[in-house]
Amino acid sequence: MARVGGRNAWIAWPAGIVCTVVVAVLVVLALPGIPGAVTFVGDTLRAARTAPTATPEPSPTPAATCGELYTPELWSSLVWSRDNLLTQRRTPAASTPEAVAASGATVVVTCHWRGRPGQSLETTVSTVTPEGAAAVQATLSSQGFGCQVSGATTHCERTTGGVVEVHDLRGDRWVSSTLTNWTPDGYAAVVASRAFGEEPVSRRST
Repeated sequence: MARVGGRNAWIAWPAGIVCTVVVAVLVVLALPGIPGAVTFVGDTLRAARTAPTATPEPSPTPAATCGELYTPELWSSLVWSRDNLLTQRRTPAASTPEAVAASGATVVVTCHWRGRPGQSLETTVSTVTPEGAAAVQATLSSQGFGCQVSGATTHCERTTGGVVEVHDLRGDRWVSSTLTNWTPDGYAAVVASRAFGEEPVSRRST
């Protein structure tokens, strides 16, 4: 019978042994890297499932201009009429000159709105010392203002005819508002909140 051509046995056996040895060596060399690869894959999967951390919003700062003293809603309600005119200045609080004199306050900003004939709004934000704040409260109480303390805030209010006078003191801030024949909803509470820095202020030009 004729012999079929193919590999020689004396070559095939050594070649097979060499290949087996090479594979075994490669496996041994790869073993130290397996734990690292597993860790890498695990970290990658965990990172993919982890929600991104939200960037914290900047801390609110007390309003220092008329453009910062009003919420967008209140601002819109005040400027919608062409009869309304805003003036920003630095003048002492219009309400109770006696309290102003006793306080030794430093004016930060005064925002005066002129509305229709006989209508106006004026808010003055000032800084005061603890002694000055106590003097303001004592003076207002002696002049017939109703004063209440809620937490860190002292709130004093008086209504005479069509004039509403509102004073709020907290920390080193004194917010004095005088509303004459014009009482926008929540006006005094909004400006006090912004002046105390209870919420982020809106940066707008005046």
